[in-house]
Amino acid sequence: MLQLVYVSSVNPAAAPVAPEAILAVARRLNARDDITGLLYSDGQRFLQALEGPEEAVEAAFARIQADPRHRAIVILSRRITSQREFGDWDMAHRTSADDLDAFLHRIRALVARASEDVRATFEGFVEIRRAA
Repeated sequence: MLQLVYVSSVNPAAAPVAPEAILAVARRLNARDDITGLLYSDGQRFLQALEGPEEAVEAAFARIQADPRHRAIVILSRRITSQREFGDWDMAHRTSADDLDAFLHRIRALVARASEDVRATFEGFVEIRRAA
Protein backbone atom coordinates (compact mmCIF):
# COMPACT_ATOMS: atom_id res chain seq x y z
CA MET A 1 0.00 0.00 0.00
CA LEU A 2 1.33 3.43 -0.93
CA GLN A 3 1.14 6.42 1.37
CA LEU A 4 1.89 9.78 -0.23
CA VAL A 5 1.94 13.08 1.69
CA TYR A 6 2.16 16.41 -0.14
CA VAL A 7 1.69 20.10 0.50
CA SER A 8 0.50 22.72 -1.97
CA SER A 9 -0.67 26.30 -2.04
CA VAL A 10 -3.98 27.56 -3.30
CA ASN A 11 -3.50 29.11 -6.71
CA PRO A 12 -4.61 32.76 -6.35
CA ALA A 13 -5.49 32.82 -10.06
CA ALA A 14 -8.00 30.00 -9.62
CA ALA A 15 -11.58 30.35 -8.48
CA PRO A 16 -12.09 30.43 -4.70
CA VAL A 17 -11.72 27.04 -3.04
CA ALA A 18 -14.82 25.55 -1.41
CA PRO A 19 -13.60 22.83 0.97
CA GLU A 20 -17.00 21.18 1.16
CA ALA A 21 -17.13 20.75 -2.63
CA ILE A 22 -13.59 19.33 -2.67
CA LEU A 23 -14.53 16.89 0.08
CA ALA A 24 -17.67 15.68 -1.72
CA VAL A 25 -15.73 14.87 -4.90
CA ALA A 26 -12.78 13.42 -2.98
CA ARG A 27 -15.03 11.11 -0.95
CA ARG A 28 -16.69 9.78 -4.07
CA LEU A 29 -13.45 9.20 -5.99
CA ASN A 30 -11.56 7.85 -2.99
CA ALA A 31 -14.31 5.36 -2.13
CA ARG A 32 -14.27 4.18 -5.73
CA ASP A 33 -10.47 3.82 -5.72
CA ASP A 34 -10.06 2.42 -2.15
CA ILE A 35 -8.06 5.47 -1.05
CA THR A 36 -8.11 6.84 2.49
CA GLY A 37 -6.13 9.60 4.14
CA LEU A 38 -6.46 13.09 5.48
CA LEU A 39 -6.82 16.46 3.79
CA TYR A 40 -6.01 19.53 5.85
CA SER A 41 -6.90 22.88 4.35
CA ASP A 42 -6.70 26.30 5.91
CA GLY A 43 -7.96 28.17 2.87
CA GLN A 44 -4.41 29.00 1.73
CA ARG A 45 -2.67 25.64 1.79
CA PHE A 46 -3.43 21.98 1.41
CA LEU A 47 -1.64 19.24 3.33
CA GLN A 48 -2.82 15.81 2.30
CA ALA A 49 -2.01 12.19 3.00
CA LEU A 50 -3.30 9.64 0.49
CA GLU A 51 -3.03 5.91 1.10
CA GLY A 52 -4.22 2.90 -0.82
CA PRO A 53 -3.29 0.75 -3.79
CA GLU A 54 -0.18 2.21 -5.42
CA GLU A 55 -1.72 2.69 -8.88
CA ALA A 56 -4.82 4.36 -7.43
CA VAL A 57 -2.81 6.75 -5.24
CA GLU A 58 -0.54 7.65 -8.17
CA ALA A 59 -3.61 8.32 -10.37
CA ALA A 60 -5.22 10.48 -7.67
CA PHE A 61 -2.01 12.46 -7.23
CA ALA A 62 -1.76 12.97 -11.00
CA ARG A 63 -5.29 14.46 -10.94
CA ILE A 64 -4.25 16.75 -8.09
CA GLN A 65 -1.15 17.90 -9.97
CA ALA A 66 -3.33 18.76 -12.98
CA ASP A 67 -5.85 20.66 -10.84
CA PRO A 68 -5.48 24.43 -11.44
CA ARG A 69 -6.49 25.18 -7.83
CA HIS A 70 -3.07 23.89 -6.69
CA ARG A 71 0.36 25.40 -7.17
CA ALA A 72 3.78 24.71 -5.71
CA ILE A 73 3.02 21.04 -5.02
CA VAL A 74 5.76 19.36 -3.00
CA ILE A 75 5.85 15.68 -2.05
CA LEU A 76 6.86 15.44 1.60
CA SER A 77 6.72 11.67 1.96
CA ARG A 78 6.21 8.69 -0.31
CA ARG A 79 6.42 5.27 1.28
CA ILE A 80 5.04 1.76 1.22
CA THR A 81 3.08 0.78 4.35
CA SER A 82 1.82 -2.61 5.47
CA GLN A 83 -1.49 -1.17 6.71
CA ARG A 84 -3.51 2.01 6.59
CA GLU A 85 -2.51 4.63 9.13
CA PHE A 86 -5.57 6.78 8.49
CA GLY A 87 -8.93 5.12 8.95
CA ASP A 88 -11.86 6.53 7.05
CA TRP A 89 -11.26 9.52 4.82
CA ASP A 90 -11.58 12.80 6.68
CA MET A 91 -11.04 16.46 6.03
CA ALA A 92 -9.83 18.90 8.62
CA HIS A 93 -10.64 22.46 7.70
CA ARG A 94 -10.21 25.40 10.01
CA THR A 95 -12.25 28.54 9.63
CA SER A 96 -11.21 31.80 11.25
CA ALA A 97 -13.89 31.28 13.92
CA ASP A 98 -12.49 27.91 15.04
CA ASP A 99 -10.53 27.71 18.27
CA LEU A 100 -6.95 26.81 17.28
CA ASP A 101 -6.27 24.66 20.36
CA ALA A 102 -9.43 22.61 19.74
CA PHE A 103 -8.50 22.30 16.09
CA LEU A 104 -4.98 21.10 16.94
CA HIS A 105 -6.53 18.53 19.28
CA ARG A 106 -8.70 17.30 16.38
CA ILE A 107 -5.67 17.00 14.08
CA ARG A 108 -3.80 15.03 16.73
CA ALA A 109 -6.72 12.61 17.00
CA LEU A 110 -6.88 12.20 13.21
CA VAL A 111 -3.16 11.41 12.89
CA ALA A 112 -2.84 9.32 16.06
CA ARG A 113 -2.14 6.08 14.15
CA ALA A 114 0.15 7.66 11.56
CA SER A 115 3.92 7.25 11.62
CA GLU A 116 5.85 9.65 13.83
CA ASP A 117 7.10 11.63 10.81
CA VAL A 118 3.62 12.03 9.31
CA ARG A 119 2.14 13.01 12.70
CA ALA A 120 4.87 15.62 13.13
CA THR A 121 4.22 16.98 9.64
CA PHE A 122 0.50 17.55 10.26
CA GLU A 123 0.92 18.85 13.81
CA GLY A 124 3.78 21.13 12.76
CA PHE A 125 1.76 22.50 9.87
CA VAL A 126 -1.04 23.50 12.23
CA GLU A 127 1.44 25.03 14.69
CA ILE A 128 3.05 27.06 11.92
CA ARG A 129 -0.36 28.36 10.91
CA ARG A 130 -0.91 29.35 14.56
CA ALA A 131 2.22 31.52 14.43
CA ALA A 132 1.21 33.11 11.11
